[in-house]
Amino acid sequence: MKKKRSFLNLFLTVAGFFLSIVFLSPILILLSNSFKTLKDIYLNVLAPPNADTFIVKNYPEAFVKLEFVQSFMNSLVITLCSTVLILLFCSMAAWVLVRYKTKTSNVIFMLYAAATLIPFQCVMLPLVRLMDSLHMMNRQGLILMYLGFGASLSIILFHGFIKNIPLELEEAARIDGCNMVQTFFLIVLPLLKTIMVTVAILNVMWIWNDFLLPQLMINKPGWQTLPLKTFLFFGQFSKKWDLATAGLIMCMLPIIIFYILCQKHIVKGVTEGAVKG
Repeated sequence: MKKKRSFLNLFLTVAGFFLSIVFLSPILILLSNSFKTLKDIYLNVLAPPNADTFIVKNYPEAFVKLEFVQSFMNSLVITLCSTVLILLFCSMAAWVLVRYKTKTSNVIFMLYAAATLIPFQCVMLPLVRLMDSLHMMNRQGLILMYLGFGASLSIILFHGFIKNIPLELEEAARIDGCNMVQTFFLIVLPLLKTIMVTVAILNVMWIWNDFLLPQLMINKPGWQTLPLKTFLFFGQFSKKWDLATAGLIMCMLPIIIFYILCQKHIVKGVTEGAVKG
C-alpha cells in the first residue's frame, strides 16, 4: 500500500513538473527571444541566445518606443479606478441581494449569473455606438464599461462569501444604533478582506491585459495603454519581434509581480465562498 502511494506521489510530481514546463514554455520562449536579434529570431525561434548574439539593447529601445512611463500610468490609472469601483459597488450590491430579500432578489441574481455567459463581442458594436452618442469615448467611459462587464462575476463571488457572515453581527450593530450604511462599512466591509483580494486580482489581471475594449474606446495618442502600445510593433509590412518580445516582457512584469504577491488569496477566497455558502 505504501509503495503504491509513493509511486502515485512520484507520478503526480513528474506529471506536474512536465505540465508546468508546458504552461511556462511560451513565457520562456518569449523571454529567450527578447535577448536575441531579429535575424536570430527568424533563424530559430526556439533556440536560446548564445554568448555571441546575447543582447540587452532590445529593452531600452522598446522602453522608448512604448513611451513606457506614460503608457504604464494610463494602464495603472484605468486598472486601479476600475477595480476600486468594482469592489465598492459589487460588494454593496451583493450584500443587499443577500440580506434584503424581495420577490425579485433571486431573479436579479440569476440575471447577473446569466450575464457572465454573454461574450463581449455580442454587444460590442451597439455598446460603442451608445457610448459615442453619450460623448463618453474616453477613459472615464472605459472605466464605466469595465465596471459593467466586471460586475457579474464579482457579484457572484461576493454573494457566496457574504452568506458566511453571521447575521447576528449586523443585528448587534443595528441595536447599537448603526444605520444601513454604517452597518455595511463598519461591520460587513472589513470582513470581506479575503474575497476582496480575490476579486481584485481577477479584475486587475483582466483589465491590465485587455486589448479590444481600449482599442475601441481610447486608441488615441496619449491615452493608449500598454497592450495598445505593444501592437505598434506589428506593422503591415514589418514585424519587430525583437522589440515586441522585450516590450511584452515589460508589460507582463508588473502583473506577474502583483499576482505572485497575492496568489494565495485567490483559492482561499473562492473556496470559502463556495464551500460554506
